[in-house]
Formats: sequence, structure tokens, C-alpha cells
Amino acid sequence: MSNNLFKKSLSALKALLTRKVHMECDRIPFEFEQVPLRKILNWIFVETACVFRPERPWGFPTHLQIEPTNLCNLRCALCYVTKGLSRAQGHMDLDLFKKLIDEIGDYVFLILFWGWGEPFLNPSAYDMIACANRRGIKIVSSTNGHIFAEDDHAEKLVQSGLDALIFAVDGISQETYKQYRKQGDLAKVIKGLKKVASARDRLQSTTPMINLRFIVMKHNEHEIPQLKAFAESLGADIVTLKTLNPHDSLIMTRKTGHEPEFLPQNPKFQRFRLDPISNLPIRRKHNPCKDLWNYSSMNWDGRMVMCCEDYSGKTILGDLKTETFKDVWFGYNYRELRRKFRNDYKALSPCSQCSSAFEGGALGTELIADFHFLNVRKRFGSELKI
Repeated sequence: MSNNLFKKSLSALKALLTRKVHMECDRIPFEFEQVPLRKILNWIFVETACVFRPERPWGFPTHLQIEPTNLCNLRCALCYVTKGLSRAQGHMDLDLFKKLIDEIGDYVFLILFWGWGEPFLNPSAYDMIACANRRGIKIVSSTNGHIFAEDDHAEKLVQSGLDALIFAVDGISQETYKQYRKQGDLAKVIKGLKKVASARDRLQSTTPMINLRFIVMKHNEHEIPQLKAFAESLGADIVTLKTLNPHDSLIMTRKTGHEPEFLPQNPKFQRFRLDPISNLPIRRKHNPCKDLWNYSSMNWDGRMVMCCEDYSGKTILGDLKTETFKDVWFGYNYRELRRKFRNDYKALSPCSQCSSAFEGGALGTELIADFHFLNVRKRFGSELKI
């Protein structure tokens, strides 16, 4: 803890002196300059709280995950949308989004603009991004890419000011791609990515940074050697190879002596470290997750949940339609949850089964097994820290 706190102290001092803050999301760097003092101080208090983990946080969250919609146009094999979410479906209302940004936008650095659905099916998605962008908030989103092959969605995306876009492309041939991305059409995804890259160039914009995301699985790992050239030919800036989270199926299949259907053969791309005796994931004594102190998640209907892993919304901490964010974040439900997590995270669901609960699966630090920067320096300047 002391070493971690020392590093945080140095980062805090540097930020105060330079008014610059450096963050990473999925190994992608984000630089914030001329950051207001109030925002820096809140960040320092929050990051310090992530070390000591008090029941009442020491500031507003610096990161948000916002679900624009839980509707999707694909049925990916292991996704909970495919399995069926036990909650209502719909789109987040633009006014609700604006209410949130008006309240805590001065403290937030980064928004992850996705949840359990395809974000850009929400007709107000681009207006939401633009709203956050005007407050100096960096926005990262993720897409299956199909919608950008249609109409003027690519132009609207670029004009919105989105900072980075993850294109989920888990195959470089339709035969490979469709095995996981059910109902997906790789030709449409390729067309959509190219249209975004073309619109960005035509509008002379530096954003969004295009991240071609490849979840490595048994049926597609043979395509990895061709992936970098494939991504570059489409106009992507970054390639990230992400490990698959096979936890539930891994336990079930290992108990019965069968291999999980999607687990890759190469150990480099297998998420969890396994116990040599049981051949099952090794549980961490201390869960490193910081979400309850620096990161808040909300569903499309304004209900705040403990994190995106609570896909069915079983633990509702508050409702932004009837409450302020401040009242929820500092309120009883959140404080009680932090206390329980700190005392024994294994007694909480979904914390006990979250990827971060096992060695090799820490969210945000261990999930990206490999990455390649393609033309990032050329597009974004030599000062970008990569």
C-alpha cells in the first residue's frame, strides 16, 4: 500500500504543478491539460480514497459508465443480452443524461459510453457525447460497427467529438467472425470502420481514435498474425487483443473434464491463472477493484448499479430520475456496499465472481494481452505518451 500511495503522491504533485493529468483506458493514453484546480483536487482525494477505502468517499467519481441503451442488433454467444436481461429495455433520455452532466461534469475525466447493448442505437447518442465533450470530458465508446455502414452515422459520430471508439472485430473472415458475433456481417463492420476513418479525414478531425478490438478465442487465434495488417488497411489507429472472460463456462467444463468452447489454446491469451491441482482460476485474497470509490455505473433508465457486471440490475443504489447523484453516491446504500466489499467481497454478488476476483483478470490492467499502435504518432503527435 505504501508504495502505491507514494506513486499516487508523485502523480498528484506533478498534476498540481503542471495542471496536467495522464490516464489510461484499455492501455490507451489520455492527456488532460489545463485541468481546473477543483477537478485535480477531487481526483487526488478520490485516488487516495481508493487506497484507504472509506465507507464515505472523499470526492465525486472521476469515471462514469453510462448505458445509452440495452438494445442490441446482434446476439453474441456469451453476452447476457443474448441470454436475456431480466430488466426492461429502452434508451436513456437526453434530458436525464444532461441532468447528470450538469451535476457532476466538473469532476469527471472519462466516460465509458456503453453498457449491455449497442450504444449507437440510441437516437440521442451523438447529442449526449457532444454534451459531455463540451465539459472537457473524454468519452470512449464501443460498437459492433454495423450502424456506421448506414446513412450519415459516421459523420455524426466525428462531429460529436467522441475521443475513442472500440470496434469489436473478432475475426478477419466472415466464417470466423460469425462464430461469436451471431447475426453479424463482417462486410458491414469493415464498411462502417472505413466510413468512420474517411469521415474523420474529410472533416479534418483528430478524433475518434479507432481501436480495433479482437477478443482472442479458440476459433480466431489463428488469424492473429494477419491482424495488424488487416487493421491498418481499414484505417484503424490501434489494435488491442483482449482476453475472453470464460469464468462460468470454465468452471463447469473443467469440472466435467471438457474444454470450454471458446477458450484459446495459447496461454498468453487465457485470462486467468489456474491452480495446478484443481485446474480452476486462483481467487485473489483482496479484490483490487476501485469502482466503489472512483467509478459509477448507471443503466439507461437512470438507475445506479454497483457496476456493469450487475447486468440484471439486482443491486439498485439509487435512481437519478428522483434523486441527485450526490445523494446516491454519498448515501446509505453506497456506504453500506463499500463496507461489505471492504470487509468480505466474496460475500457479495457479482463481486465474488467478477473477473477482478481472480488472478490474471484485474479489470483495466490485465485484460489486454497485446496491443499495437499503428499510425497513432503520425495522427496525434509525438508528445502522445505510448
